[in-house]
Amino acid sequence: MARRTDPVCRLCRREGMKLFLKGERCYSPKCAFEKRNFAPGMHGKKGAFKHKESDYALQLREKQKARRIYGVQERQFRRYFRNALRVQGMTGVTLLVTLERRLDNAVYRLGLADSRAQARQLVLHGHFLLNGHKHNIPSYLLEVGDTIEVNPTSRGNAYFKLAAERLGERSIPVWLQFDSNRMAGRVVTPPDRQAMDLPLNEQLIVEYYSR
Repeated sequence: MARRTDPVCRLCRREGMKLFLKGERCYSPKCAFEKRNFAPGMHGKKGAFKHKESDYALQLREKQKARRIYGVQERQFRRYFRNALRVQGMTGVTLLVTLERRLDNAVYRLGLADSRAQARQLVLHGHFLLNGHKHNIPSYLLEVGDTIEVNPTSRGNAYFKLAAERLGERSIPVWLQFDSNRMAGRVVTPPDRQAMDLPLNEQLIVEYYSR
């Protein structure tokens, strides 16, 4: 699986907004975007965000923002879009709902990880049970009724002990139900666009791939 090895704070600076890719650090004064809120590169400080962008540039930036928020590679993102085209309804909303249903995203939304990248790593390392069975595929798409639970053998880890103390600091979306005693979540309804706190215009993504 491909992964980024360069500083992810450059991605926030390139998009001109915080994408919250580094968890708690994004809320602290150490956040690179707070110190340098201009595009990376030698011309970034000269006003990369002030000039008028073309329609194509706006569409591209919106697509890149969505990819980077969810940590999805281009080939996989394009596949999600093709699948969304086959579903009756609004393609952009269907695309975001699909991304929201990813297992790593659900772990993040439940407050069991500080970022989606961390959630992906925890899933890969086998720290979660899906419907009672060990599961290590971050891209698995959840269905209504699926349950996610911290593996009992992992609850004694220092990380999950700290996570248990911090539960409740982040609001949980209405499509998920969480049992803090069991450290388990359940999908109760399909994700809803209104419940997604995402600064995205999904119609621009649809226009990008419809050129």
